[in-house]
Amino acid sequence: MNESYDDKPVKVDVEGRVAVVTLNSPDTLNALSPRMVVTLAQAWDEIQDRREVAVVLLRATGGRAFCVGADLKTLIPLLSGARDPVDEWDERVKEDPRLLNRALLRTSKFTVPIVSAVNGYVLAGGMELMLACDVRIAGEGSMFGLTEVSRGLIPGGGGLTRLSRQVGYAVAAQIVLTGEQVSAGDALQMGLINAVVPEDKVLDEAESLAQRMAKNAPMAMRKAKEALVRCAGVPFSEALRIESALAAEVLASDDAREGPRAFAEKRVPNFKGA
Repeated sequence: MNESYDDKPVKVDVEGRVAVVTLNSPDTLNALSPRMVVTLAQAWDEIQDRREVAVVLLRATGGRAFCVGADLKTLIPLLSGARDPVDEWDERVKEDPRLLNRALLRTSKFTVPIVSAVNGYVLAGGMELMLACDVRIAGEGSMFGLTEVSRGLIPGGGGLTRLSRQVGYAVAAQIVLTGEQVSAGDALQMGLINAVVPEDKVLDEAESLAQRMAKNAPMAMRKAKEALVRCAGVPFSEALRIESALAAEVLASDDAREGPRAFAEKRVPNFKGA
């Protein structure tokens, strides 16, 4: 029997210049099963290749959780060797453990800006996925944490690297080494998220923001994000070199000619992403 669209663990819908990615396993609190890891990695690869996409809106179904991290009954035992593969999804993850890195965007190669809309629990690998997003809108009842140490693990999906760069060492150390959860209000104060809104307004706020961002030139958006990521933590002179090289690429694009021309002609620009 063919799988229906509604049953897919990761759903992708491209609406104009916005790609909506939905984590769709609410019964398991959107835990990262082998199947979800494979399909999420595939989704990012497909979106990166679509040059007309300017921004991603990442959301989840269910309301109770954005994502609680790796499935402790399936994915972690598979990766640790505690169980053998039993289906095609297990086999693919076992053959290429880097799929988890790709699913959690533990790479600088994905350059499309991401707006995340999160509600409920945002834990472990779920928080690592959120940390890979660029702008984060959270519901008032959301709870955040890197809980791995309480399970005998450490964050390995980019969380250790990203967190201390985003909130500072002392705050990052407390989150990682206690494994405790923090509230949406505390997360906002720490700089983990951009805004806290009522839970029933999260998606509307994130969608509005994504649509505003999508009016910009797709190539310029991607190169600007690439510069932000690649310049983080490198010496100042090297950061300026990276910035200059990426700016030159954008300046040579068709969109760089279309933007000023549309402004002069007092019309909406027709960006092509090239």
